[in-house]
Amino acid sequence: MTTELSSLTTSRADPLPLRRAWLVLAVVFMAEIMDLLDSGIANLAGPSIRADLGGGPMTLQWVLTAYTAAFALGLVTSGRLGDILGRRRLFLLGMSGFTLASLACGLAPSPGFLIAARLLQGLFGSVTIPQGMALVKVVFPPQHLRKALMPFGPIMGLATVAGPILAGWLLDLNPFGTEWRSIFLINIPFGIAAVALGRRVLPHDSGEDPSARLDVTGVGLLTAGSALLIVPLIQGQELGWPVWTHLTMAASIVVFALFVRSERRSPHPVITPSLFRRRSFVVGLLIVGGFYASLSAFVLVINLLLQLGLHWTPLRTGLTLIPWALGTAVAVLLAGAVLAEKLGRATLRIGLSIAIVGLLGLWWSTVHWYTDVTVWRLAPSLFLTGFGAGLMFVPLFDFVLGDATTEEVGSGAGMLNAVQQFAGAIGVAALGTVFFGRVAHGGTRAHFHAAELVFAICAALYLLTLLLVGLLPKHSQQAH
Repeated sequence: MTTELSSLTTSRADPLPLRRAWLVLAVVFMAEIMDLLDSGIANLAGPSIRADLGGGPMTLQWVLTAYTAAFALGLVTSGRLGDILGRRRLFLLGMSGFTLASLACGLAPSPGFLIAARLLQGLFGSVTIPQGMALVKVVFPPQHLRKALMPFGPIMGLATVAGPILAGWLLDLNPFGTEWRSIFLINIPFGIAAVALGRRVLPHDSGEDPSARLDVTGVGLLTAGSALLIVPLIQGQELGWPVWTHLTMAASIVVFALFVRSERRSPHPVITPSLFRRRSFVVGLLIVGGFYASLSAFVLVINLLLQLGLHWTPLRTGLTLIPWALGTAVAVLLAGAVLAEKLGRATLRIGLSIAIVGLLGLWWSTVHWYTDVTVWRLAPSLFLTGFGAGLMFVPLFDFVLGDATTEEVGSGAGMLNAVQQFAGAIGVAALGTVFFGRVAHGGTRAHFHAAELVFAICAALYLLTLLLVGLLPKHSQQAH
């Protein structure tokens, strides 16, 4: 789940009439839900995609990672581009591109074509999402803005619940013989509707900043460093870890160092440099990274275990994940309505602790019951894992940015969102490699052993993240 925080430094245009403002909100909701579903729905369809198009484990990892990596890299610059080129224009461009890329995914004739289409889908998604949140802040009068933002938590929670069920149902229904392609093609009518409605209701004047500039050098270095890290992580296992994989990962460190140096000297840095002098922000990057890397790897591996290890159908797998999604949705609502404000930082600690118990419960369930494991035997641990993660979603970014200034919070929020997505890509690449390396050409038992190892690593990452939470402010100071 993505928590979007737009810049607070942008000037506010005259608010629209409330009726039109609510239509703007509806368009933004459509974009948010499409992004949320597409960032995770391919996990369930992964085995079906691989069975149809062919390819090895590397292919499946790229199908999943291409979207999140492109989304993360695009987020770093898309907010600034909205200031320069106009948010309405970029939102419509991003939504149109996302819809066409979804069509390309649904028509993909080969694994390479699908991966390229997923890259474009993630890139256009990253262009769309920040503009939408900024537009919502512009079109609503201050006295109605909080009311407008309140449905985001429940709707995103509902989308989380519906995602696995929708994917499993579509794969089982197989409309018009489209099989896995239906999970991408279903975006087409919604994307067309969002673009058509957006052209009518989105304001032309959305508070752009004429003085904004894009640091092309910084963006280039950040993109290059990220690619140098992700590519060998995904391809290394299948290729036997040749020398070039180690060299490129080492080179990524050098490029990231050059990025930091470039940012310090740039008159228009991608990330406000003063943020890195704030302990809460630096620690927050580590927390967000560890949490989302673990979460993304868990979602991938539980799907692979149920479908490839136990040979369950996508529909049965999707229904099995309902307790996890339901736990997430309930916790999101509970944290947003009560816990985050009353308990402060303790909400994050409680959430991580519950998620650790859930992951260890899954580990024990697979060890104890092995192939006799059932939906009902997995349900309690899945619910706890989802509930713990759900407590993190609402308050996490507010606590990380708790002591950021008004001038820093926009850049900081964009960076945290990018780290969230990038960490998810790294989690899939790194722990996906661990999983497939253990499975190799083994049977059911190998799949169980590999999943148990990944569940244990995810629990360990959550534990390390839990230890870091103590360095955050006790209560959020960031108002939205």
